[in-house]
Amino acid sequence: MNESETRAELIDPKLREAGWGMVEGSKVLREYQITAGKIQVGGRGKKQIADYVLVYKGTKLAVIEAKSAIQEVGEGVMQAKQYADKLKLQTTYSTNGRQIYQICMETGAEGLVDDFLNPEQLWEKTFPVKLAEEQEDFSEEWRARFASVPFEDKSGSWELRYYQEIAVAKTLEALAKQKDRVLLTLATGTGKTAISFQIAWKIFQTRWNLQDRNTSPDQASRRPRVLFLADRNILANQAYNSFSAFPEDALVRIKPDAIKKNGRVPTNGSLFFTIFQTFMSGTDKEGKPAPYFGEYPPDYFDLIIIDECHRGGAQDESNWRAILEYFAPAVQLGLTATPKRKDNVDTYRYFGEPIYVYSLKEGINDGFLTPFKVKRVQTTLDDYIYTSDDELLEGEIEAGKRYEEKEFNRTIEIVEREKRRVQILLTVDQKKKRLFFAPIRHMRH
Repeated sequence: MNESETRAELIDPKLREAGWGMVEGSKVLREYQITAGKIQVGGRGKKQIADYVLVYKGTKLAVIEAKSAIQEVGEGVMQAKQYADKLKLQTTYSTNGRQIYQICMETGAEGLVDDFLNPEQLWEKTFPVKLAEEQEDFSEEWRARFASVPFEDKSGSWELRYYQEIAVAKTLEALAKQKDRVLLTLATGTGKTAISFQIAWKIFQTRWNLQDRNTSPDQASRRPRVLFLADRNILANQAYNSFSAFPEDALVRIKPDAIKKNGRVPTNGSLFFTIFQTFMSGTDKEGKPAPYFGEYPPDYFDLIIIDECHRGGAQDESNWRAILEYFAPAVQLGLTATPKRKDNVDTYRYFGEPIYVYSLKEGINDGFLTPFKVKRVQTTLDDYIYTSDDELLEGEIEAGKRYEEKEFNRTIEIVEREKRRVQILLTVDQKKKRLFFAPIRHMRH
């Protein structure tokens, strides 16, 4: 009996006996593609495809690795564990149809069992109900309500990758547990805007908000107010356009010109998009600084999504921090592509450790990001001190001051150095490179 016959004649009947695909809200995903296969010369590497994924109440709960009946059940254990680890699932199985081997990734318990857990048993195993709580806990109800809302696929044009689903699920889990500061760390190009959209979509549909989060979802009284905060207009505009599946009257792009024209900040809407600089600007009738964000009550927004939060929003020395502190009652979700290091430790201190990390290496190995090679160029000019022999082309410079490399192309530009870098760059294959610039002024040179 080969693997296909084993699935049809032995495994599928046992899944039905356990209620999978039979109990309302349960579903069996077959041949579920996890990764796209690493991009290689001449094609792609092998994709990771799970034989079965068990879904209940809109939540993936377990993965099953199937082997043919003539193979030992243990031959699928390693792969079952790999898939469960990838999908961040607590329970996984290996089966040859004759035997079922169950593994708990959380406790390490594993062994042969007679049957698959039914949908409700697997749900309770994954999300155990805590007894003897001092106050009524509605996290279980919110978790189930979030899961009941399907991902918005824009008529089939959007399909979430596995890590995006995990990021959304973990964020909603944090909201259900009333966590106020949340951090997601995902590599550049992995779709953080798509993740933000799905989070906003689910809380919008369920009417989750700060006032009602400690009550039953059935009693939620209003739509949430979500603020998407970026440090560049191009990012705010990109997010605004990506949220087009929402009702048009729910979307608000906060711009300084519109505020000046209307004489006040916009308040009619559910999803607001702006940049820090807009919120920090503004003056009162006497012309004194009066940041626009202060026109909103501190508890106006239920969720604030801070895009590229490592670039300043959570840094202790940043003026932008005032915005986050002013809106302290809101749940604040930080998005960053930068792993923890010395120069962004404030970000991690403010938000806490990330609830989910998807690295550049993972993205490349999974086939969702293109591999790259770093061409190292060593220069003899790592710092610079101005002397009277040098020609000053523009601006002012402090004689005797030592300018470090981190200041190059920011506070000082050394023309000959940049020309040499361009010459070196032109020796690289023109079809296999992408250029990154600092400010726009740098690009023009």
